[in-house]
Amino acid sequence: MTTTLTTTLTAPKARFSSPGLERGLLLFPLPVLLLVFYVLPFLGVVGWSFSLPTPGIEQYQRIATDPAIHEMLWRTLRLCLTVSGLALIIGYLLAYCWVFSPPFWQRVVEICIFIPFWISVLVRAFGWLIALRSNGVLNNGLMGMGLIDQPLQLSRNEIGVVIGMLHVMIPYAVFPLLSTMRQLDQRVLMASRGLGAGALRTFWQVLLPQTLPGILGAFIMVFVFCLGFFITPVLLGGGQTVMIAEYVFLQMFQTSNWGLGAALSVVLLALVSALIWVLLKMTRVNRLVG
Repeated sequence: MTTTLTTTLTAPKARFSSPGLERGLLLFPLPVLLLVFYVLPFLGVVGWSFSLPTPGIEQYQRIATDPAIHEMLWRTLRLCLTVSGLALIIGYLLAYCWVFSPPFWQRVVEICIFIPFWISVLVRAFGWLIALRSNGVLNNGLMGMGLIDQPLQLSRNEIGVVIGMLHVMIPYAVFPLLSTMRQLDQRVLMASRGLGAGALRTFWQVLLPQTLPGILGAFIMVFVFCLGFFITPVLLGGGQTVMIAEYVFLQMFQTSNWGLGAALSVVLLALVSALIWVLLKMTRVNRLVG
């Protein structure tokens, strides 16, 4: 009887302390936070895009027909594609050196990647603004070596924006590529060389195809981050290279056109969501994050 009573008293405790229930209770705050701090505010932004200044779809019609907005969107797309492509090339070279170089050069690559990665984006933008200005370090150095006769215009234009964004984005391109390369079986590369393939052929026919998931993941990741850049284009563009994030800020906080700013935000989020969907469909996340 004592055993039966003990079993009866402990059975509910065992049922309520199941691992699944405990995991559910631990994860429960996450969807609540996402709902309160992300979903509900976003629904408010969607509401603004259809209700301000008057109810309707006029803000989306303006996005579809306004040449100034089309120019801004094309500039944003052009800069994001440029930075993504350059970051992918540089990141691939750095990831390759990180994986296949001797230990000393691996440490050098790590230092070159992590030290800038730990520095604030704002600090890096101001650093590039000082380095790229007319009397900055780069122009003074080129003039001192006699390579140029007058300072180059490297800031307050698209060149400065690309340089500043590229400096920030290179680590984000390296990490997915590094994870993919570290999962490769290097015996396959050795077998290719052993069968008579040269280094270039081994790269094009063996290494590159096996790293395509990392290449795609790195490109989309960098592109998505570039779409939301704000501080770097503002400082290095000097108002001459307005991208979509700065344009939304100007519409909402300087011209008080909240409806247009909200509509552009919805369009931007839809584009980012589509890119993330493509990334999840065409690559395996565990191959990107190791």
